[in-house]
Amino acid sequence: MEPKKEQGFLQKLFSPKNMSEGTPWKRLAMFAIPQILGNFAQQLYNTVDTIVVGNSRWGYTALAAVGSSFPVLMVLMALFVGVATGTGIMVAQFFGARNKEGLGKTIANCTIMTIAVSVFIMVVGPFIVDPMLKAINTLPELYDYCKTYLLISFLGIGGNFAYNIYGGMLRGMGDSFSALGFLLITTVLNIIGDILLVERFGVAGVAFATIFAQAVSAVLCIRKVLSLKQYFTLTKKEWKPDGAYIKRIIGLGIPSGITMGLSSISNLLVTRLINSFGDSMFIAANSLTMRVDGYAMMPTMSMGMAMSTFAGQNIGAGRMDRVKIGLRQCIFMSLGITAVMGPLVLMFGPNLLRLFTPEQALNDMTMGLIYIIAPTYVINCISQPMMGVIRGAGDTISPMWMGIGTNIVLRLITAYGFVALAKNAGATLWTQERMVFLSMVFGMVVNAIITFFLYKYGRWKNLRIMNFAGGPGRPGGPGGPGGPKFPGAPGGGPGGPKFPGAPEGGEAPKFPGAPEGGEAPKFPGAPEGGEAPKFPGAPEAGEIPEASSVPEAQEHE
Repeated sequence: MEPKKEQGFLQKLFSPKNMSEGTPWKRLAMFAIPQILGNFAQQLYNTVDTIVVGNSRWGYTALAAVGSSFPVLMVLMALFVGVATGTGIMVAQFFGARNKEGLGKTIANCTIMTIAVSVFIMVVGPFIVDPMLKAINTLPELYDYCKTYLLISFLGIGGNFAYNIYGGMLRGMGDSFSALGFLLITTVLNIIGDILLVERFGVAGVAFATIFAQAVSAVLCIRKVLSLKQYFTLTKKEWKPDGAYIKRIIGLGIPSGITMGLSSISNLLVTRLINSFGDSMFIAANSLTMRVDGYAMMPTMSMGMAMSTFAGQNIGAGRMDRVKIGLRQCIFMSLGITAVMGPLVLMFGPNLLRLFTPEQALNDMTMGLIYIIAPTYVINCISQPMMGVIRGAGDTISPMWMGIGTNIVLRLITAYGFVALAKNAGATLWTQERMVFLSMVFGMVVNAIITFFLYKYGRWKNLRIMNFAGGPGRPGGPGGPGGPKFPGAPGGGPGGPKFPGAPEGGEAPKFPGAPEGGEAPKFPGAPEGGEAPKFPGAPEAGEIPEASSVPEAQEHE
């Protein structure tokens, strides 16, 4: 899918990748390696915040304040994370299908939504800080620190939003190296900002350093995406807000946003439970555990994201066979990486914790919590890639219901229930603090079991986001007569991409159950004679539709 002119090594490295061709595990590895490094960089600059604050004159009280603020921030961030999810799915499938106009309209409409949502959060955020901090029983000694951190974070939320949206676009097109490069630059800026600001300004310095670094990263990502115009069209026509595209992005993203938002509310209620213990050291230990756990989870999270992009592009290109092969190889790679990373985290965890704070009692408590959640690292090696396939196919509804059931309802019931049992039994080994983390493990196990059944029997196999009239290579659709030509794409029809195993002369590729003779597969309500199904407002005689709207996701054979 690369442009016709020959590219140098670095130019190829930092350019979009067609994941519907080549050896699956190599494509996944080339995407996942920078993703892992990028997540490492992300964890690093979060860790630097913690290290600098923990070793500053503000002590672990400020450290606990930053940890307590995060669930509040995530409630509002859920809205744009949902939009980012919908964006990534559409970009991957349009890119895999080589649909320039659809990809351009997706980018333009996502930009419009990014601006709108950022302004909304910047305006609404400050008004809900006090009610939310009071709702989670924030300790009096932490309250002012939390409020300061959140107010500054809301001020710079636009940079965070734009980076995630445009970074998701780059990953959807298979370019994870550029996102990595920008994140490394941002990490260095954040570290420098922390060192210069935290000792003097405390948590306010942490927040200012973070939003500045995120803003720089956002600008870099936007410039990179706009430099890739050979892969999409972006004219005044595309910049005009399109209700159908916005509806499709929101339709894909809202389930993820709802899941994340409710999960964040669940975390707030668990935080309320933790705060009710009245132990600021345990609050700090909870924050440190999440930091260290982030490093151990990086490989599986990265492989899951790689699998989502891989599945999206291959489904867009009609290569379901590669999706199944890629998943098996992705799971084996995840297990191999975790077999190395997991023991390292457990062995060198105490050394890592000493970077955060010299408080030995706090470090011992934290390591005890890490040992409880360690078994989930192996479980996620299987569940994360499977969930990546489901989301990459465009099924965000099933993960939403599963998330509500396991990460929210089950998590709250077990957290409060296990703590009550420990308190009534007067347990000395399985204390109420440890029971909070045991409830997390229980929820993850159930989540993994449900994920397996969703992958095995779920609706994702019958979904495809960009399902224009006729589809790629069929009469009346992109790749049929007069279809938009992608740089370097060979002919299927004139200007249309060629699919492995497709017959010559622009005939439709064969689908299971399709009639013989190269006819297009029948759709419910389609006219007789193998004609393409009619869409409202579609032009006659195989002309290319203007794509003024995106059709709803439809089931295909």
